[in-house]
Amino acid sequence: MTAIREYSSSTPTGLIGLYRRALKLPEHISLSIVQLAARIAVAHVFWQSAQTKLASWPVTVQLFANEYNLPFVDPTIAAPLATAAELTGSVLLFLGLFSRLGALMLLGVVAVIQIFVFPENWAEHLQQWASLLSLVLARGAGAFSFDRLADRVFSRSA
Repeated sequence: MTAIREYSSSTPTGLIGLYRRALKLPEHISLSIVQLAARIAVAHVFWQSAQTKLASWPVTVQLFANEYNLPFVDPTIAAPLATAAELTGSVLLFLGLFSRLGALMLLGVVAVIQIFVFPENWAEHLQQWASLLSLVLARGAGAFSFDRLADRVFSRSA
């Protein structure tokens, strides 16, 4: 009788059992799918930002000079550095190639934006960009990436 009670209390049936099983369903989602979604979402945002900068370069330099006001960096240097970081980081993330480096580059861009440009938007930066980039930095690009392919190729030849 005790064994029956233990079994029934550890695997409840009815509405409670259905509720517990429903809560566990997301645990079956592959982390690689989450990593892929994070990479593509962030890559798209920064790619679009870089394209906007490139579309009107004189306006971009003016923004860096007059609105962004980065300390210690000349706007004619900061604008191309930021654009290059956004382009390179977004391509690396999208492909999942050197994705941790790409995530680190874009985290640097986010940090500069957060600290010097829009410090009041910390929740948006943390929620939308830094958290997803931190996932890629900490866990890598996942199974659907050139990083994983390179790892497999180089581990066979080692």
